[in-house]
Amino acid sequence: MDEMKYNPEGHHRRSIRLPGYDYSQSGAYFVTLCTQNRACLFGEIRNGKMEWNDAGKRVQQCWIESPYHFINIELDEWMVMPNHFHGIVLITDDCGRGTACRAPTVERFGKPVAGSLPTIIRSFKSAVTRQINQLRNTPNMPVWQRNYYEHVIRNDESLHRIQEYIRNNPLQWETDHENPSIRTAK
Repeated sequence: MDEMKYNPEGHHRRSIRLPGYDYSQSGAYFVTLCTQNRACLFGEIRNGKMEWNDAGKRVQQCWIESPYHFINIELDEWMVMPNHFHGIVLITDDCGRGTACRAPTVERFGKPVAGSLPTIIRSFKSAVTRQINQLRNTPNMPVWQRNYYEHVIRNDESLHRIQEYIRNNPLQWETDHENPSIRTAK
């Protein structure tokens, strides 16, 4: 198989982030991560409920443990779906727990900023990938797609709407565009 060569005319890596936004500042963020090739790795939906397999349970475990690794975050609503993950992470302005406060910084590609949303998600994806590859004995196999979707939650109305969306996601699986049976039926 020939290796694909970089073509600057056709390969553009566009940022999905808000330009100039400080993703380390306090706030609520909605994230969605999809598995590589949208493979259903984490379990299945039965009767409107998500039933996690061992890989799905590892995703849960890594998400729940995230605040132990990043003391400036709190977790809100989240759901592991067969081939994607939704979560709301709250970045707090808590400098009183033994951490130094720093001036806001904007993360640039290749320059991680401690405690920022991209750093938190990068760490989560890495931990999940490592654990699932150990579980499946598939070293260096990708689990996640390269990037992720994020949305800055700006008010309580938006927060409540997203929380409800996450809670109801298993009930909506039969019509979800992430459901492979829907995509192949079109």
